[in-house]
Parts: sequence; structure tokens; C-alpha cells
Amino acid sequence: MQLESVTVRRMTLPMLTPFTTSFGTQTHRDLLIVEAHSGGVTGYGECVALAEPLYSEETTSTCALVIQDYILPRLQGLEISHPREVSAALSPLKRNNMAKAAVEGAIWELWAKRENQSLAQSFGGTKDAVEVGLSIGIKPTDADLIDTVGAAVDAGYKRIKIKIAPGRDLQMMRAVRAEFPDAVLMADANSAYTMADLELFQALDELDLLMVEQPLAHDDIVDHRHLQAAIRTPVCLDESIHSAEDARQAIELGSCRIINIKIGRVGGIAESLKIEQLCRQHGIDVWCGGMLETGIGRAHNVAIASLEGFTLPGDTAPSARYWAEDIIEPEVTMDDGVVAVPTAPGLGFSVKQQLLEDLTVSSFSTDWR
Repeated sequence: MQLESVTVRRMTLPMLTPFTTSFGTQTHRDLLIVEAHSGGVTGYGECVALAEPLYSEETTSTCALVIQDYILPRLQGLEISHPREVSAALSPLKRNNMAKAAVEGAIWELWAKRENQSLAQSFGGTKDAVEVGLSIGIKPTDADLIDTVGAAVDAGYKRIKIKIAPGRDLQMMRAVRAEFPDAVLMADANSAYTMADLELFQALDELDLLMVEQPLAHDDIVDHRHLQAAIRTPVCLDESIHSAEDARQAIELGSCRIINIKIGRVGGIAESLKIEQLCRQHGIDVWCGGMLETGIGRAHNVAIASLEGFTLPGDTAPSARYWAEDIIEPEVTMDDGVVAVPTAPGLGFSVKQQLLEDLTVSSFSTDWR
């Protein structure tokens, strides 16, 4: 298979409700959708970078530049027998993982369609459904948070993640645990703390949390080792893990007991598969994190969460949680806390091409035919 053309669309989607973390509040999602074309078939990928370099160094704008100027030229004329070869072809380019993942994801979906396989099947997935967790942003008051958690519990989510930040942490989490003594809860700090906050995390031990996610610096695995040794609650690494090699080092050091795999953060599907296999070999729990994706990115997440090593509920909540109208049909839905893994070729969903075009604010294309 050779790529005949690639189109990259920049889109802005308003979110149904603002989403607040330790590094800011999002009211809109600025994103890129990649379309890869060959033999009359189109594959879709989604770039999960944010508009500003707050989660990582990448942004929507830098990813568009890297894709256009550096990634696509390396793929021109490349004979692709399997999408894993895309990751290898792009390996000389340092980092820029979200840009790479967006293009690789589109090519992987294109290949799966041409092979008449679902994405899950092409990844080696074995599950027909995946458990769903919900990520809840920082709320202005404990009462607001308790109401939101209560609605999530009633809806049947299998795990509830609560964003924390200095000043909105221990007291807030205690209030939620007191209200919901049996709920499966976790806290996500998005790198907002240091080892000076050790007593805080030791106090969180009393709340029987499933995990505390990325409590320390975004690029750290050493201090996380010391934190994990000092607390009972499992540490989950997110921002610190950009590759299978990062995961290997973190596991060897004892820096975590859980790893959150985000396809975009680690540079694509091929690298995600390596991390999943490594964690399975070492008994490390894995789950699929979310970046407020549209249905295209969400479908990729559901597919990868069907792998055996994904042992914990992921951030694969239904489309209606975030968007008035998603760009796929049918939208991703949840039944009793699980999402069915599609079996149709590729994403398993149809992309609303006209809506995609209507939402596009800018685009560029390359045509190699």
C-alpha cells in the first residue's frame, strides 16, 4: 500500500461543559483530524495536542507544522505492508509524538479497512467490550463535585477520576469518600506537586483510592520512585511515559504500579502495543487515558483498550458527555458502564464527512498521485 494523498483539518469544537485541571480550563477543543487516502479508501486519525503547551510541549499549531514539513515528506513513496512500518519510518524525528500518532493512526485505520479488519482486531484485541471510567475536572465547591460524582455513580461508571490541585485536594477527596464509601475513586494531579507534599499523599492513603495519577513532575521517574515507596496507594504514571523505554525504566526503578497509555502521548499505536506487552510481562496494570477526543480518537482508544493488558477502566466515556454532536455515527455510547468494541472494519463507526468539512477552520493537503 502506498499513500495517494493526505488531508489535515484543523477544527474547533465547543465542549458541553468546561473542563478544569491543575493547568487550566478548556471550553473548546482545538484539534487536528488527519485523513489518509489510498485505493479509494480513507483512514482517519486524530491529533490530541492542546492549543497551548500545558499538558506537553506539543500544540495543535506545532503538530500541524511538523506533519506538513517533516512527517509527510518522509512517507512519500513509502511502500507500506503493515502500519508498524510508519513508526519505524518516523523514528529519526525526535519526540513530536502527538503529531506522529495522528498520522500513524490514520494510516493504521486505512490499512485495517483495506484488510477488512476492525481496529481492535488489527491491534490484537480480545475483548468485545471495555469498562468505562469518567474523568471529572476540578469543581469550584465540594458540593458541586459531590453532585457530579453522584451522577457518575448513578450512570454506572466503573471508575471515577477526580482532578486535584494544591488547595483543592485532601479535604475535597475526603468529602467525596465520605459521601461515596464504596465508589472506585482515583485522583489525578497532572504533575502539580513535589516531594515536599509527601504528607498529603500519605494522608490520601486513608481514602482507599485505586491510584493517584502523575502526582509529581511531568518528566520525572526518580522522585516518583521515592513517593511510591512511601505510600500504599498505587502511583500511576501518565506524562512521564513517552515510550516503551520510559516504561521499562519506570518499572525497573519501582516508580509506579500502574501506567496510563495514551496513544498520542507515546507516539502512536505501535509504541502503545510495545508498552502494553511490557506491562503485561511485568504485572503492571494498564488503562487507556483520554485527551477529550472526538469520536475518531475515542474509537482508537476503545480499540486499544480491547487488548488483554488493559486491566483497568479507561477514559472512554460516551460522546454525549462532551459534545452536542460528535463527528461519527453512531456515537460512542455506554451500557451499564461498558462500551462495546466495534467489529466493523476500521473505526467501526462512520465519519460525518460533511460535518467534518463544516467544522474545518483551516486545512492542507498533499497529493502524490
